[in-house]
Amino acid sequence: MGDSPDNPADLPWEEGDAEAPSAADLEAAGQSAMFGDAPPAAAPKPKPAAPPANQPYRVLARKYRPQTFSELIGQEPMVRTLANAIERDRLAHAFLMTGVRGVGKTSTARLIAKALNCVGPDGQGGPTIDPCGVCEPCTAIAEGRHIDVIEMDAASHTGVDDVREIIEAVRYAAVSARYKIYIIDEVHMLSRNAFNALLKTLEEPPAHVKFLFATTEVDKLPVTVLSRTQRFDLRRIPAELLQAHFAWVCEQEGVAVEPEALYMVAAAAEGSVRDGLSILDQAIAHADMGDDQRVTAARVRDMLGLADKGAQRRLLGTILEGDAQALLVGVADQYALGVEPLALMRGLMDLVHRITVAQIGQAEPDAPSAEERAALADWAGRLSAGQLHRLWQLLLKGHDEVRQAPDPLVAAQMALLRVLHAADLPDPGKLAKKLDDMAANGVAAPASVGQGASGGASAALDWEALVDRVGNSGALRVEQTMRDWVRPIELTQGRLVYALAEGFAGDPAAEFRDTLSKLDGERWEIEQREAGGAPSLRERDEAAKAEAKAKLRAHPLVEAAFEAFPEAEMVEDADVQPAGKQAWGR
Repeated sequence: MGDSPDNPADLPWEEGDAEAPSAADLEAAGQSAMFGDAPPAAAPKPKPAAPPANQPYRVLARKYRPQTFSELIGQEPMVRTLANAIERDRLAHAFLMTGVRGVGKTSTARLIAKALNCVGPDGQGGPTIDPCGVCEPCTAIAEGRHIDVIEMDAASHTGVDDVREIIEAVRYAAVSARYKIYIIDEVHMLSRNAFNALLKTLEEPPAHVKFLFATTEVDKLPVTVLSRTQRFDLRRIPAELLQAHFAWVCEQEGVAVEPEALYMVAAAAEGSVRDGLSILDQAIAHADMGDDQRVTAARVRDMLGLADKGAQRRLLGTILEGDAQALLVGVADQYALGVEPLALMRGLMDLVHRITVAQIGQAEPDAPSAEERAALADWAGRLSAGQLHRLWQLLLKGHDEVRQAPDPLVAAQMALLRVLHAADLPDPGKLAKKLDDMAANGVAAPASVGQGASGGASAALDWEALVDRVGNSGALRVEQTMRDWVRPIELTQGRLVYALAEGFAGDPAAEFRDTLSKLDGERWEIEQREAGGAPSLRERDEAAKAEAKAKLRAHPLVEAAFEAFPEAEMVEDADVQPAGKQAWGR
């Protein structure tokens, strides 16, 4: 053929070091074709690995993704269950990983794929909870290029046609691995028809197929899917474990970081490893470019817009001390430093929560510094449980108001001022008890004219009110006895101590007890003594009449009348005299 070049090396497809596509390239092309994506027109030969110094930067969340189950933090129950299932050869055909973002759902699915397909360094191994990481299946799965481990993003493959491709492909055995594994991320995004199409295959898949599902919204999955899978709920990672993990990452990166900075990053992560590593990545970039390049708590605080812990404690102190002016100055200072009002409210709520937990647990408060632990312990000892719960409710209400207010700063000021003024109010329970005691014992009225301000006179006033209540209840005979013969010594709610006036025969204690118990609905304690007590109501009235008569007798006109008529005497006019009135005549 005359058009052919003389030298085969000059052929364009044999230019340079070009070779046929490698097996890895063909695997990658087949994996992409599984979901309908067209394979690349020409699969170039992978470039040789560049020196580490020339490699592009990888974010911490990808660089420190767990490669073994031992590196998966905070999920020990799931790892133990999988280890036992592999050891006993009781592997389910479908697994479902649920949990909040960043706790390791997709990483766990890849680890399970490696554990099931690992063949060991010598190529003779079987499924293991500790995959070697060096055999061809392990390395290919870690690099995402294994032809028998198919990852699918359900968010972009939601239709029944995508599921139909899976159903058609599961009939064929794995090419090079022990199991053909389908990892479907965000599986809750599949449509209803797609779920229905998958149900039969999911329930009775071939022995060489395993399904691994991951989702953050498990409540959106049909019950028919949940019943066909073995479910693992991946838990949020505790802040203490996150802090230790981030410290290890910083050690691996050669970055100096303050413990308080790690504490704030772990708290901001809210149980998510990926979120925490992203924040830590940003904090490292935000650090000073000086000689030490240390990640400080102040830098992290500025980056996250958090309030200074010392400033938060000072604000809480001004609230408890009732210093409104200092409170407004503190809020203004924090706002000027870039602290959002909502973050300020959350910081105060966190303080109150940690004080409450320390008070209940009787343990050292959870705080990164000794100064803060001492302050929280002091408040836990001084504040009552009722005060702390009232502070929490007021701050929670203020937080909602700040979040919805058109001017968050003004809303935060007003909410904190309300908390400040409410901090001085008495405890509702103690106030109710005090009101009950006042209602039961009565309020002592001032002494009447002609009565001494002694305890006996005050008791007589209270005694008179009780006698009137007995008479109004219909126990007239008991009322008369109490009015004429009883000298009260002590009268409190449920207790009466008295003496009887001279001339009364018998013991009325049983009658008094029955009448007063029926009157108040509670049992009364009645005690009779030989002597003492204030005058009875009859004796008091008689003394008042005698005093009034003596005063009238001492009037000059009455004295003149008696001088003019020595045999005259003062008498009461029973016919016309109203109650309490007195008259004199011949």
